[in-house]
Amino acid sequence: MSAIALNARVVRALGMRSVRQTFRRPQLIAPIIVFPTLLLAIQTGGAGAAIELPGFPPVQSFLQFMLAGAMMQSLMLAGNSGGIALAVDIEMGFTDRLFSAPIPRFAIVLGRLAGTAALGFFASLWFLAIGLIFGVSIEGGVAGALMAIVLVTAAATAVGGIGAAFALRTGSASVVQGLFPLVLVVLFLSSAFFPQELMIEPAKTIAQYNPLSFIVEGIREPMISGIDASDTVDAVLAILGIVVLGLVLSARALRHRLRVG
Repeated sequence: MSAIALNARVVRALGMRSVRQTFRRPQLIAPIIVFPTLLLAIQTGGAGAAIELPGFPPVQSFLQFMLAGAMMQSLMLAGNSGGIALAVDIEMGFTDRLFSAPIPRFAIVLGRLAGTAALGFFASLWFLAIGLIFGVSIEGGVAGALMAIVLVTAAATAVGGIGAAFALRTGSASVVQGLFPLVLVVLFLSSAFFPQELMIEPAKTIAQYNPLSFIVEGIREPMISGIDASDTVDAVLAILGIVVLGLVLSARALRHRLRVG
């Protein structure tokens, strides 16, 4: 068997284990599915009239606008939960056993990211299904829905890299879990839950340069107006930037973990 095929099997096995681990632990799956779904229901039920505000982008309903924000929240928390799960593995000694196995060290991180990508994919399907059940029209059609799914999956993988880096660096599930409020702060300072044009300063300026804003707009546009090449390119570039940051941080954290044990 070639080295590439062997590494692919390792990544696949670790990715499947990551997904099973998440679904077996309510404290890991709840932030990914339950919390964003409840917040989506509360926001659409309590702020539905916001679409009548001057300057609000033309949408079918507030639910149609909010679907991208719910997906964004879910994928961010999927990355955080993946980091928590990796830190738990480190605390239990499972990662040390993997380090002693004859497999590439970075395949361990890639396996965790594969699991996070799968969770992001599942979350995108979940919220698209909710939207369709409650009458949301996907203006971009099948292509638009597929575009949103791809961007959510890719963004979940990118954010998962940063979560993995924190887990490898600290080796503490409680420390990684402590990032939960910071994740929400960064997300709320984007255009995930409200149009950037209607924000007040300094939130408006922060959202303008927040990479998450570019990603969420790339996810939202196929649903509310159709695929826009400019928004898609911006989203892809933002995701690539987070991927590079996550890979650099993960590589440095992995070297630190191997050195200190």
